[in-house]
Parts: sequence; C-alpha cells; structure tokens
Amino acid sequence: MTKLSRRQALMRAGQGLGAVALAGMLELDGVLPKAQAAAVNPLAPKPPHFPPKAKSVIWLHMHGAPATIDLFDYKPDLIRLAGQPVPDSFGKIELGTAGGRGPLLATKRTWKQYGQSGAWFSDWLPNLGQKADDLCFIKSKTEGSTHIICLYRCNTGALTAGRPSMGAWTLYGLGSANQDLPGFVVLTDNSGGIGEGRGVVGGVANWSSGFLPAVYQGTALRQGDSPILDLARPKAVGGDEQRATLDLLKNINQHHAGRYPTDDELEARIESYELAYRMQAAAPEAVDLSKESDATKKLYGLDDDVTTPYGTNLLRARRLVERGVRFIQVYSGQSSSWDAHHDIEQNHGMMSKIVDKPIAGLLTDLKSRGLLDTTLVVWTAEFGRTPYSQSGDGRAH
Repeated sequence: MTKLSRRQALMRAGQGLGAVALAGMLELDGVLPKAQAAAVNPLAPKPPHFPPKAKSVIWLHMHGAPATIDLFDYKPDLIRLAGQPVPDSFGKIELGTAGGRGPLLATKRTWKQYGQSGAWFSDWLPNLGQKADDLCFIKSKTEGSTHIICLYRCNTGALTAGRPSMGAWTLYGLGSANQDLPGFVVLTDNSGGIGEGRGVVGGVANWSSGFLPAVYQGTALRQGDSPILDLARPKAVGGDEQRATLDLLKNINQHHAGRYPTDDELEARIESYELAYRMQAAAPEAVDLSKESDATKKLYGLDDDVTTPYGTNLLRARRLVERGVRFIQVYSGQSSSWDAHHDIEQNHGMMSKIVDKPIAGLLTDLKSRGLLDTTLVVWTAEFGRTPYSQSGDGRAH
C-alpha cells in the first residue's frame, strides 16, 4: 500500500474536480445513471435516508419580528391587565433596546376563532384565518435581542455569521431536482415604505453555504420583470461563441482547481457558469407570470398595488416549487420592516395587509394543485415582541 502525505492526498483529490461538471452533463445526456452521477456531481438528486413527505420548502420570513400577540396569539389576560406594570413574578427583565419598559399594552384588535381547530386570529389576518386547519403553530423562543444575530440564529442556528443556512443544508443533503435552475432561491421584498431599499440585515450570510462547498449557497432574485441580473446573452454574441468562451473558462478553472484542491469556490465557479448557461432557457420561463390566469393573479393579490410585490414573489415561489426547486426563502419587508418600536397600529396594520392575502392565496393555490402535501410552508420571524409597551405605542424586542 502506497503511503500519501496530506498534501499528496489533497492534490490527487483535486485532480478529480473537473469530472464533477462533466458527470453532471453526462447525467443530463443519459450517459451516466443517476446514482453514479450523484457520486461526483454535488447538485445531483440524492436519495434521502427515509421516504420523505415534503419535497420542497417555502420559508416565509417576516423581517423585523411582528408581535404575535397582535396577530394570532390571543392573550385575554393581557387585555384585562392593560395599563398595569409588568408583574413582579416576571423577575428582572433585561432591556436590549432603547425606549424603556412601559406598562402592559393590550392589543386593539378584535379576535375570532377559525376552522375546526378553533385557532385565534386577529382582524389583521382575516384571509390567513380561513386557512387555520392547514396550519400548525409552534411557539418557541430565541437568544439575543438584535435583529442581525437573531436572523443568523433563525437561518443558520448560530448567533454569528459563517455557518451554513438551512437552504444550503437542504441542497447539500438532497441535491437539486432541476439541474437547470438553482436549488436554493431567495426572493427579497421591496414593498411597503418602512426600511425600503436597505435589504435584509446581515445580507448574504443569511443564505450562505458557510463551511459547505460554495455550490450550495442561495441565489437571490430581485423584484421586477428581470429578477436575474445579466442572464441573457448579449445580442452581439452568438451561441457557438458563448459556448466556446465557457469551455475555455472551464478549462482554466479546472487547471487552477487542480493546483488548489482545497478551494471549493473554483468548483462553484465552474458549476455556476454552467448553471447560468442552462438557466438562460429555463429561468425566464420559471419566473414569467404572463401565462398565469387572471383568477390566479387575483388570488395572490396582484390586482392591488399594496399586495402586488409580495404576491408576485409568492406566485414565483409556487412556480419554482412546480419546477423542482428545493428551498425558496421569501422575505417580507426590508431592513426590519416589521420592527414596531413606535406606533404598532400603523406598522403592523400596513405590513399585515401586504402579506395576509398573498400567503392565504399561496396555501390555496398549492392545495388545489396537489402541492401542499409535498411542500413545507413555514412562517417565521427572528423573534417576537413584548407584552409591555415601548415609547408609549410600540413593543420592544
């Protein structure tokens, strides 16, 4: 048996990187069986450890942390004790935000029970309340008190940036069911007037692959008719010329990958170029809503300027699920738009209207197409909000 140093072992492993992209293409051409191709193509579909029910995830994140006690966590005692100090039984409460701790603040909403489950919803979520029997409520808590670290915690399980996100782990474990589209897609939001234009706090670390190979990181799509930047081939460049350029780049990257076998970004670059090439045909069709019926568009709220941006993202999420995308994360609001330290009535009143009808429409649409049984839809936020007031008319973290 020949003994190898660690350097020699890494170098030999690196020599096989070029086969990864080749294996993916051979699988698509039917030359290699899927099981054999999956052994070398990191994005090939992988068999799970047990028969799954869900095939895809649509993760709906309410950016900025809405107050569940004003939406679907009915607290009649809070209404009864409104205006009183926080009971001594709560002990010392560490404040992580400015504005102080005021008396208990009752919700001003009216409440109603829905469905056979009798789940409570406030009048801010009348459409989502109609889907009560399709929902499961999980009440939990987090650590930390700031948006960025709690958003990292929610997306990666850690309070600091650097670990793989849930979408990256999903893609790593199951592979991609569609080799012509990214397996992990992030849809950000520019609706509403709160925090507009500032993006998701913490940025790309929320959909990073962390220490996993870079091919598993999320692909962020923007709003508008062209959500993928620079995807179309320039008119002055022919198909054969583009293919030849990509082949040259692939050869150069494979050469350097052999010299630097521990740099997974080189392999990710090879795969991203090839994926972008395949996406030129598949991606525009996947996000094009022009062939959706008027009834479907209305279901998602695309007939209302308030709900159109978020509804567009959710309708695109459904289309991506239909085409085999594993994990789609959809953000409501930008830069903590749900963050109601002041005037929770105005803030949550607006933000709830933006999401209520589109989310209910998504659940209705998935169910009517037989997709709800195989799609896990998750509604979440980085943390909740306090039952006591802050600044008189808001709630703290």
